[in-house]
Amino acid sequence: MRQVSINLLKISPILEKILTVNNLTKKFGYLTAVKDLSFSIEKGNVYGILGPNGSGKSTTLGIVLNVVNRSSGEFSWFNGNTSTHEALKKVGAIIERPNFYPYMTAIQNLKLVCKIKEVSDDKIEEKLALVGLLDRKNSKFRTYSLGMKQRLAIASALLNDPEILILDEPTNGLDPQGIHQIREIIKKVASQGTTILLASHLLDEVEKVCSHVVILRKGQKLYSGRVDGLMASHGFFELKSGNTDSLLAFLKSNPSFSKVTTNGNGLITAFLSEEMNSEVLNRTLMEKGIVLSHLVKRKESLEEQFLALTKNEAK
Repeated sequence: MRQVSINLLKISPILEKILTVNNLTKKFGYLTAVKDLSFSIEKGNVYGILGPNGSGKSTTLGIVLNVVNRSSGEFSWFNGNTSTHEALKKVGAIIERPNFYPYMTAIQNLKLVCKIKEVSDDKIEEKLALVGLLDRKNSKFRTYSLGMKQRLAIASALLNDPEILILDEPTNGLDPQGIHQIREIIKKVASQGTTILLASHLLDEVEKVCSHVVILRKGQKLYSGRVDGLMASHGFFELKSGNTDSLLAFLKSNPSFSKVTTNGNGLITAFLSEEMNSEVLNRTLMEKGIVLSHLVKRKESLEEQFLALTKNEAK
């Protein structure tokens, strides 16, 4: 009897793709709002579409939510296994200003939303508690602040327990307290397993709440990937020493550093081209007789990396 040998391969788990966008383009007459855009969103992450006003963020969201017709390209929901109409039943979205009946209470407004969405209203109080409005459930909508109105809109979008929550500029126009409250709600919703896609022009917002980012400029993608992997930055050291000349000579001759700058007050900034920890650098310098009085390792902010990216790739 012939023996058949079977090689068992280690199979990586297939990540479920909530949304896949391929070569999406939208033209409004002579204006191209979105140009050949491709990206995918995997389950369980918080994605930010980042770009200045007019970069195509809202248009992109409108297309995948079937409220804006695309000019060309394709998109599919949930690994392409369901129609867009059926898929949108598993999506919660806020792409415009909250719009509820001003003379009705939060409870009354959300009950009406449940009827429209054809879902049970038994989770209304749960969602109000999630967004911090349970104690104002019987207050009329017209008595709400702008931040409270935005939180009620998020509660409304969560009534069908969506697999993905889509938010367009969720903190726009809010005061610092309102911004903080919305960001904390986003983190809380994400921690419960809901995938989130938000559009924002605020670098700080994306850096604080998102795990992944798609950067747009004039409708074109500049970057798509993890926030902490943007530009594959290894960070930089801030250094001071009584022997500045020797320290500068060492840093500039070392291939581990891509750029070395000084600020005139003795502070040296050395940008890394590869990974290096503070202990290794300090020990190496000590062996060369260079004693440091200041050593701090920092990561480039998203703003610094964003500015470098847009300068290099979108002239």
